Amino acid sequence: MSTTEKTYEYAKELYAKLGVDTEKAIAETAKIPISIQCWQGDDVHGFENPDAALSGGIQTTGNYPGRATNIDQLRDDFTKAASLIPGIKRISLHEIYLDNLGENVPRNEPQPKHFDSWIEWAKKNGFGIDFNTTFMSHPLASDGFTLSHHDEGIRSFWIEHALNCRKIAAYIGEKMGSTCITNHWTPDGFKDIPVDRLAYRARLKDSYDKIFALKLDPKYTRDSIESKLFGIGAESCTIGSHEFLMGYAVKNNTLLTFDAGHFHPTEQISDKISSALLFLDEILLHVSRPVRWDSDHVVIFDDELKYIALEIVRNGFEDRVHIGLDYFDASINRIAAWVIGSRNMQKALLYAKLEPTALLRKYENDMDYTSRLALLEELKSYPFAAVWDRYCETQNVPQRNDWLCEVKSYENNVLSKR
Repeated sequence: MSTTEKTYEYAKELYAKLGVDTEKAIAETAKIPISIQCWQGDDVHGFENPDAALSGGIQTTGNYPGRATNIDQLRDDFTKAASLIPGIKRISLHEIYLDNLGENVPRNEPQPKHFDSWIEWAKKNGFGIDFNTTFMSHPLASDGFTLSHHDEGIRSFWIEHALNCRKIAAYIGEKMGSTCITNHWTPDGFKDIPVDRLAYRARLKDSYDKIFALKLDPKYTRDSIESKLFGIGAESCTIGSHEFLMGYAVKNNTLLTFDAGHFHPTEQISDKISSALLFLDEILLHVSRPVRWDSDHVVIFDDELKYIALEIVRNGFEDRVHIGLDYFDASINRIAAWVIGSRNMQKALLYAKLEPTALLRKYENDMDYTSRLALLEELKSYPFAAVWDRYCETQNVPQRNDWLCEVKSYENNVLSKR
């Protein structure tokens, strides 16, 4: 018996004493899909106009060599990263990552045909696909407003964009045989204190009403709306605030997106999941790591990530919470960034699956808070890593930091030559 096998058997025995079946935990974790953001691979440039400057509160820092500059490179890089990540993987596409087929495609005129090659590639590699509208990095968003703009023509342009994106998502979902979740986020807001917030929010509501008036089969696509506390250039007022969009989602039965970086630094999205799912059927998460605020750092295996996973698993929300990642770091190897964040999300889910929740819930219901705290703390030093190694082994991906050697080799052989 190898050392890895011995340590796993020891861990299996310890967890079993708490009533936890490690084999079941591994099998259940492997069934939870993670939607991985395509934009980590090219610093949110996309392929509509790769040389356009980022806007709408979006920034990347760093210029690490090897950025993907075309669709083939991005797909190759994503495929490499995916080979090092366990579990079910989906790719989350922004509209600007269309395959324009050599055409100049206006932002309000994308068609399903512009994503046929993505569908073919995803099917070949066993990936699912999710989608995002792109209300940023465009001349008609340069003043900071899109769906709430006072100019009816500009609002109509962005409504057309969103409607076409929804049709594309439905097409993707039908072709893939897997529901495509479409996320809607607008950067609309004021740098300084506004006088008439109501008028802008009324226009945003009206725009969303027009966008979601088109009824699509929920078997193929479902829509989620995302709020923000503030943004770069929108420090004083965000039109699509949390209160606005939570109210809209509850009233109109859309999904609601919680982005880990879009709230006050003392807020945690893990605390919001149970509240939202008492009133909504499903939600979408954009898991990020805010440093000070919405800095979109690579996700690490920290307490909040564990709390997010625990809140999902403890309540059996695996089918009601769609887990997506949303970070982009140009200061490090981009493939490593994908792998680190995605593996950590998987780690958190496995960690949650290994919790003896029934026992902890009994302590809590008996008001035995001493035992609850004691066990929660002891669990932190249980041999979780041995179970994680076993999980990676069953998924045929490298254990521990062995994956880094493959990333370095890919960097030397592929990225360095771009």
